[in-house]
Amino acid sequence: MSSHVDQSPPIAGPVLGVVIAGGRSVRFGGEKAAAGLAGKPLLMWAAERLARTCAAVAINARPNTEAEALARAEGFTVLHDRPGDATGPLAGVRVGLEWAQARGARAIAVSPCDVPLLPENLFVRLIAAAGAGAAMAETSSGHQPLCAVWPVSALPELVAALANGQHPPTWLMLDRMGAARVRFSAAEMFANINTRADLAALAGRLERGEAQLR
Repeated sequence: MSSHVDQSPPIAGPVLGVVIAGGRSVRFGGEKAAAGLAGKPLLMWAAERLARTCAAVAINARPNTEAEALARAEGFTVLHDRPGDATGPLAGVRVGLEWAQARGARAIAVSPCDVPLLPENLFVRLIAAAGAGAAMAETSSGHQPLCAVWPVSALPELVAALANGQHPPTWLMLDRMGAARVRFSAAEMFANINTRADLAALAGRLERGEAQLR
């Protein structure tokens, strides 16, 4: 595996968005992506945020799930993991890169489906920092590898990393590619929803005006 993605080619083509919504949400006790917050599924908060920056958006979801049905109902492309790839976000990044490559895009911006308070300027800043390469967000809590930009040129390296059912840490793959780190000061905006109690707590904060969705 190479340790670096060549960043010398000129920037060309659009950046597409991919929401990672293929997790099994075991701790949540149901599909997080389909859970409602302020009258809208979590999945749609993520997809619409990406759509404000990216030329097109796709949803990485498991077959025959609520997430898939929601995405199709809203007109989004649905991407299923490739058979044989280990379960995890890199499998979604892989099919996202393949989709982007087929559309002549230069990169994808990736978002989790369960972090509804992400900064509005997140993807604008990541895309600018990535240039022709990769970038990921970081906060005082550490790196945020599910908020990242991946160049289509990273696809062969990612395919190799996923061979034989492997799934290396997402942050490590980005690190190996020399991803730019983009610092965000409000770590709480990157807090994900793990349980129904988390969702209820956030809904309460929104009602009291202590948090704002974008």
